[in-house]
Amino acid sequence: MKRVLIATEKPFAPAAANQIVEILEQAGYQVQKLEKYTSKADLLEAVKDVHAMIVRSDLIDREVLDAAKELKVVVRAGSGFDNLDLVACTEKGIVAMNTPGQNSNAVAELAIGMMVFMARGQFKGISGSELKGKTVGVYGCGNIGRRVARIAQGLGMKVVALDPCITKVSMEPYDIKVVQAVDELFSSSDFLSLHIPANEKTKKSVNFELMSKMPKGATVINTARKEVIDEEGLKKILEERPDFKYISDIAPSNHAELDGKFEYRYYSTPKKQGAETSEANVNAGVAAAEQIVAFFESGDQTYRVNKSLP
Repeated sequence: MKRVLIATEKPFAPAAANQIVEILEQAGYQVQKLEKYTSKADLLEAVKDVHAMIVRSDLIDREVLDAAKELKVVVRAGSGFDNLDLVACTEKGIVAMNTPGQNSNAVAELAIGMMVFMARGQFKGISGSELKGKTVGVYGCGNIGRRVARIAQGLGMKVVALDPCITKVSMEPYDIKVVQAVDELFSSSDFLSLHIPANEKTKKSVNFELMSKMPKGATVINTARKEVIDEEGLKKILEERPDFKYISDIAPSNHAELDGKFEYRYYSTPKKQGAETSEANVNAGVAAAEQIVAFFESGDQTYRVNKSLP
């Protein structure tokens, strides 16, 4: 019998958890849960004899994988997968997957809501501005970025976009102006919505030089990863440009220094909010369970994110 561990320091909502368990048990699998754990030792103990894992933002590093002697597949319920050690997974012959698209609408709606929040002075009673007629730059045109573009267009905004994989995705149906350089994207955007992964090329890439190219009154919205921001550059642009604004659902490391210092112009939510809707919670969890069943029953690896061994 296949054993599946649902390891979630931040648990799924009950409705999602129930559906996940139902899907796995109907397939004849044994389900174990490790929720709200506070010690890595608990995780290391729980993974010892499981064949599959479902996680959220839980860190699955080499130590965890070394302890999981029977593990064949781990699924991150969500689109980002930088919490999974992909190199170690590949070396050990473990398939790592994500569930792309399941959180897209939730994150996109949050990004748009953040634009409104900042444009209207954080709802603190001051005079603000409207989104209609403004230009939003979408940096990263995956499922989330394209959804942001669609909603923004519905509000009467113009959309420009840049994505390293833009040639693989036709933008024609979306009526989006595609730019070829990051400088052009920033200089064209009244609002800049970040949807890029955190990797060696993108970490600290959103820096003072780029942000300083943005028009007067510009706002950067970061619902991606905090690592893509050069935090010293963010502090400098906020200090030097009293018109510049930044909002995120991932607090930068210098949050305590920035919070309260730049009234109306800086805001970060207390915790990651992008996928925190009941709908996204269910969608991502159910997709993860279905992918595990498909993997074991038919060898399906559609959403594999690590390399296959030769």
